Amino acid sequence: MEPLNALVAFANFVLVPGAAYGAQLALGALGVTLIYGILRFSNFAHGDTMAFGTMAVILTTWGLQSAGIGFGPLPTALLALPVGIAACAVLVLVTDRAVYRFYRAKKAAPVIFVIASLGVMFVYNGLVRFIIGVDDQSFADGERFLISARDFKEMTGLEEGLAIKTTQGITVVVAVIVVVVLFWFLNRTRTGKSMRAYSDNEDLALLSGINPERVVVYTWLIVAALATIAGTLYGLDKSFKPFTYFQLLLPIFAAAIVGGLGSPLGAIAGGFVIAFAEVTITYPLKKVLGYLMPEALEPDGLVQLLSTDYKFAVSFVILIIVLLFRPTGLFAGKSV
Repeated sequence: MEPLNALVAFANFVLVPGAAYGAQLALGALGVTLIYGILRFSNFAHGDTMAFGTMAVILTTWGLQSAGIGFGPLPTALLALPVGIAACAVLVLVTDRAVYRFYRAKKAAPVIFVIASLGVMFVYNGLVRFIIGVDDQSFADGERFLISARDFKEMTGLEEGLAIKTTQGITVVVAVIVVVVLFWFLNRTRTGKSMRAYSDNEDLALLSGINPERVVVYTWLIVAALATIAGTLYGLDKSFKPFTYFQLLLPIFAAAIVGGLGSPLGAIAGGFVIAFAEVTITYPLKKVLGYLMPEALEPDGLVQLLSTDYKFAVSFVILIIVLLFRPTGLFAGKSV
């Protein structure tokens, strides 16, 4: 039974949280890679775009709760998602008209767009903090666990328990649905094919009669939806704090670059690579090794490669390695 206990302990603290975190990073990285692939610049405001969309979801959730409207065992935030997506879509479209459209008309270099996005990032960051504050906000209601550690122990008779939070299950299910819908849209619809053609060859797409402004609008709408969903799922699973979403920019960009910037499939793979690397390297393996090793050889220390304080350093190191040795990423996206 000891190997089974070791597996359950590892699943409880690494596999399940890593899968949920990977799904959240994958959705965030999809937004980054779409902007890079279609609009051709790295959007450093993406983390704060997620924060704004999530803030709109939280405020709507509070309004629904005050009106006595809930979603049964599921978080009320799922009902508020469409409002958050709409608010985020308005924000990014207004930003595009006020900022990025001018530089597109001037055919500015990509670095100009990057610098502009940095300014937009600071504006979004200040706006979110001004509206909702800087403190942690927990907005997950409904059932807390799909299965609790106690129930798992009673069912299996194992010493270790496996707990799966409702938000973790929702994250994986919603992420799968969103990815399926997105790939169907990009590969099966006329608008999606136009976006892919514009990404592959802008001049040829224009000669084919594709409206570039329509492509831009649809790109921002999709990015707003992905950012709001990713931010909301992350906030439900952990908690919402504006500065945390600013920090998420590093692992999200790392995921997009590891998978291959401009490659949606790469963004998904990169999200899970970064997530499992962060969770595994910062998890103390003492309990798992205690089950697997003889009593005389059981470790005294935590057997933790890095403290959780250095979680984002893992993303940074992986990012540097990929940029040095394979700048096109795992799925041969556009070179960084």
